[in-house]
Amino acid sequence: MPEETLAASTAIPPSVATRVRRGVRRQENWRQLVKFGLVGASGYILNLAVFALAVEGVGVVPLVGAALAFVVAVANNFWWNRHWTFTAREGRIRLQAVRFFTVSIAAFAGGAATLQLLISVFGAAPVLAQAIAVGAMTPLNFIGNKMWSFALGARRVA
Repeated sequence: MPEETLAASTAIPPSVATRVRRGVRRQENWRQLVKFGLVGASGYILNLAVFALAVEGVGVVPLVGAALAFVVAVANNFWWNRHWTFTAREGRIRLQAVRFFTVSIAAFAGGAATLQLLISVFGAAPVLAQAIAVGAMTPLNFIGNKMWSFALGARRVA
C-alpha cells in the first residue's frame, strides 16, 4: 500500500471542535441553523402550549407537564427537521429517529434540570422557567442533530 494511502486510512478523524470550527465557515450550515430555528420555534410554541394547558389547565405538576410537552414537540421537530432542515428523507428513518430522540432526551434532561432549578431555587414562574429551559438547550439540539442524527451515515440507505 502506498505510504499516502496508508496514512489516510489510519488518520485520526477530526475532533468535534475541529468539525465545529470548519462548519461555522460553511454558508449552508447557517441556512440550516435558520431552518432549525424556525422548526424549533414551532416546537417551542407547541411545547409551551401543551405545558401551559397541562400545568395551568389540568393541574399536573410541572415536570409531568414538561414531559407531555416534550413528546408533542419532539414528534413535530423530528418530522420537520428530517424533511426540511436537513433534507434527510432518503435516510434510514429508524436510525435517524433513535438518534434524534437520544439527542432530544439529553436536551430534555438538561432542560428539566434547568426548569427545576429556576422554579425551586430562583422562584421563577413555571411557564417562564420552561421557556428559558427550552431555549437554553437549543445549541445542544442543533449540533447533536446536525452532526449525528442526520449526518451522512444516518442518511445512507441499507
